[in-house]
Amino acid sequence: MTEFIEVSGVLETYFDGLYYADVERLGNAFHPKAIYATADEVPMLYRTMEEYFPVVAKRVSPASRNEPRRDVIESIEFAGENTAFARVRCSIGAKDFIDFLTLVRTDGAWKIMAKIFQITERGT
Repeated sequence: MTEFIEVSGVLETYFDGLYYADVERLGNAFHPKAIYATADEVPMLYRTMEEYFPVVAKRVSPASRNEPRRDVIESIEFAGENTAFARVRCSIGAKDFIDFLTLVRTDGAWKIMAKIFQITERGT
């Protein structure tokens, strides 16, 4: 149960980082060597954290536009003591994101190691 609470906490930090466009929070959620990818763009979009964080820092945050939060943890699965998988949903602007997040526990802390996601346009 402790692992579930710890991973849920990382996911909440992740959601907050996206909602506030806060790279410090995202830096607390992601492993420094994590990957970020989607096949929804051509060519496939792939970024390291060094490439991803500056993009987030330049965003107008959903919080500053008073967007409603649509953060949902759909599932968390554990493969063992140090590996977990989470399926989550969140929104930025008119886009909904389904994120598959792989987490690892290193040095006693859970971190997102990979973010693979699908983008959908939300209807009005």
